[in-house]
Amino acid sequence: MKTIVAITSCPVGIAHTYMAAENLEKAGQALGVIVKVETHGSIGIENKLSSQDIADAAGVIIAADTKVDKSRFNGKPLITVGVQDGIHQSEKLVQQILDNEADIYKNTNTATQESDDTGNEGLGKKIYKSLMKGVSYMVPFVVTGGLLIAISLSLGGTPTASGIKVPAGTMWATMQTIGTISMGLMVPILSAFIAESIADRPGLVPGFIGGMLAANGALYGSTANAGFLGGIITGFLAGFVALGIKKLPVPKALQSIMPIIIIPILASLVVGFSFIYIVGQPVTWLFTSLTTFLTNMQGNNGSEIILALILGAMIAFDMGGPFNKVAFLFGSGLIAGGNYSVMGPIAVAICIPPLGLGVASLVLKNRFTAPEKEAGKASLAMGLFGITEGAIPFASTDPLRTIPSIVVGAMTGSVIAMLAGVTDHVAHGGPIVAVLGAVDHVVMFFAAVAAGILVTVIMLRILKPNLAVKAATINANQTATKPEVVETTGFNSITDLLHDNTIILDLAEQSKDSVISKLSQELVKTGNITDLIGFETAIHNRENESTTGIGMGIAIPHGKSAYVTKPTLAFARSTDGIDWQSLDGTAAQLIFMIAVPENNKEDIHLKILQRLSRKLMDSDFRQALLDAPDKAAIKTLLNEM
Repeated sequence: MKTIVAITSCPVGIAHTYMAAENLEKAGQALGVIVKVETHGSIGIENKLSSQDIADAAGVIIAADTKVDKSRFNGKPLITVGVQDGIHQSEKLVQQILDNEADIYKNTNTATQESDDTGNEGLGKKIYKSLMKGVSYMVPFVVTGGLLIAISLSLGGTPTASGIKVPAGTMWATMQTIGTISMGLMVPILSAFIAESIADRPGLVPGFIGGMLAANGALYGSTANAGFLGGIITGFLAGFVALGIKKLPVPKALQSIMPIIIIPILASLVVGFSFIYIVGQPVTWLFTSLTTFLTNMQGNNGSEIILALILGAMIAFDMGGPFNKVAFLFGSGLIAGGNYSVMGPIAVAICIPPLGLGVASLVLKNRFTAPEKEAGKASLAMGLFGITEGAIPFASTDPLRTIPSIVVGAMTGSVIAMLAGVTDHVAHGGPIVAVLGAVDHVVMFFAAVAAGILVTVIMLRILKPNLAVKAATINANQTATKPEVVETTGFNSITDLLHDNTIILDLAEQSKDSVISKLSQELVKTGNITDLIGFETAIHNRENESTTGIGMGIAIPHGKSAYVTKPTLAFARSTDGIDWQSLDGTAAQLIFMIAVPENNKEDIHLKILQRLSRKLMDSDFRQALLDAPDKAAIKTLLNEM
């Protein structure tokens, strides 16, 4: 019997991935062939195709709305469509392979053929997605480098006039070097993967080179590099330049060398010349002017508070970037002349951004995601050793709220330190300089740091949105605490998650919101959900991301919440159907609501969705659910999953 191989994938990686897989397999059965489907879902790649599967296949079907590597299908008849076609045109796709209507795929290793430039994606979404990809690759370098430097300074460092130094030739010096290398790669990695997200692999080289330029101010005559802000600029510049070159029509003979020679070279030259000769000169002028301005302010009567405000703002604004470096170099330059009063406020301001964000991630739990809370731990450690870059992961993902908060906090600490006469005799900052005896008025040093942290936390409390606003409001009114989450070990059948009261055969509600409210109330009655409003908020938050109306009369609203103690399922049937803004415009008659604990480690909701999505592709099964006379019949049908 002939075989066809396929890959299905949707942006969310849940329902439609498995719906397309199920329909392609059924289409193969109807046409007398075996269709082996590899799914790229939220729980990873499943049923991975072997090289033998591909070699034996009569052709390949890729039904995906995400980028899929086609290189392993070189020489095979291949059809590429969206995931919706995999669901609704499955038999037609299989028949095209059988009728030899598919083109032979030739892997020329060109990014133009390998990548999907997501032309249907909005520019704003593309920019945000690219920035997030760059940040995700950058964060491990920040954390690794920052912590290695912190350890080496704390265990091997000694204060000197030029800063805390680690004696050369020691193990700690080697550790500091490794950490410095990691931190030095932060900006190039950020820039490279922003560019790669935009232009695929041809964007990596110009992105990395642009990031190196941004991190090396000497190339454009500046004593301070352009920092992570410069890396963001070079990343987007490299990405869009490479993407533009990719789209240029070129002779066929040049196509194979475009992604490995022509695009990287041309894009790197454009980015390099642009940054050095166009961007670099204004940057140099700006930083030179800032240094002159700060120098003129020093010693003027009554200017100490204004100087402290400016220094605090510059230190925090770009967290180790150009403004930070100008302020730091200004303060450290005065140490040689015996003036330690400016470095004191700077030493305070340096540690407030990472410490403030670290503390905020611990005390403002409803305003930070799980990854941010993890980053907060590393941020605290880096802040203790005066590594301002610990705040960058937070500022990169939410700059409009984070940067004002840490700037105001750093300005507060800097002013208090200036008024209290706090000094610093070494070119370094953070609590470590106080512990090592380099600071005068140690008590006021820590008081200034504490005040800056407090202001930062208050600002974040005001500016950052609550991730579960309604739930938090109910908790405040009821002075309730979140329940301890009970971990589960999985389930054998969908019916294990159902209760008699969570099966509703004659749904009276007529709107989406009223159905969500009704099913949520029934789930609360099971005792597995402890707060109605909190759980409803999770459901509505998921609906706001994209509709869970997957088409064909089906809706699968779902939510992970701290108010769920055990995975539970509700099923409702509507004769008239509910407008669920489904992708195919059909009203939802079969509605499944899934409730899963927030900290469940087994991705139970994804497994439930996978089983539901595949089984519900069977039209006879859907009709049987619509015709089932009672709850027992519904359970019997669902038990087939």
